[in-house]
Amino acid sequence: MIRNALLFVLLLALVGCSSTTFVYNRLDFIIPWYMGKYVGLDRDQKTFLDDQLQPFLNWHRTEELPAYLLLLDGMEQTLDAEVSQAQVAEIATQFEDAWDRIEWRALEWMLALGEELSREQLEEFTENLREKQVEYEEEYLPRTDEEYRQEAYENLEDSVQDFMGRLDSEQRGYLDQAAQDMRRADTIWLRERAEWLERREVLLQREEGWQQGIRDALATREQTTSAEYLEIFEHNSQVIFRALAQVANVRSDKQDRRLRKKLADFREDIESLIARR
Repeated sequence: MIRNALLFVLLLALVGCSSTTFVYNRLDFIIPWYMGKYVGLDRDQKTFLDDQLQPFLNWHRTEELPAYLLLLDGMEQTLDAEVSQAQVAEIATQFEDAWDRIEWRALEWMLALGEELSREQLEEFTENLREKQVEYEEEYLPRTDEEYRQEAYENLEDSVQDFMGRLDSEQRGYLDQAAQDMRRADTIWLRERAEWLERREVLLQREEGWQQGIRDALATREQTTSAEYLEIFEHNSQVIFRALAQVANVRSDKQDRRLRKKLADFREDIESLIARR
């Protein structure tokens, strides 16, 4: 839940819907709405959450947004020469670092909100997460390998075309090869997700020290993640990084203009947000 909520916040802050500025300025509404999909908050709790969010949003606006401008600088410079797999990996690492900073900042208001929830609300929260686990298992596990790779290809194609426009046959070929080279991790991921849900249920009994228990669990998550899953994750990441570099290096002038405009639009939105602080 924590990681999903933070991913939602990060994506909104970076790309939004049609307007990053508009969506970012509604985060104070969207985050409670998103949380409400898992547990219903009463009026006092919504007010409490609003109060908790303000320092977080102020921090993100004043400290994180300028860091995103530097990240955009690096991405634009990367496009001025041939793009390497290592450069794509470095950009991904910078996004992951931004993710981690947001995660640790947001964790504190999530823990504070957890103190305010009733036992019935925590049970509702737990039940909703169990149902989500079942939905994931029913959606992902029955897929054949062919269906998995087709879905992987479509996800890659949709993401790249959002930035570059329609791809040619060579570019689609690189993405199709990447999808063929990827290894399935859904079974392992769902098993480990189920184990994490069990740990979370114990922690959310809110015995003395439960907040620190959650902090420690997040801080050591890589040590508690199976080596098999980490190996597959690293393999698939490198496959995707290679394909993205290949596609970028054969982009047309039109695709290059679209890609740079996309980055310029992000820059304009972020600069606008910084100016309003």
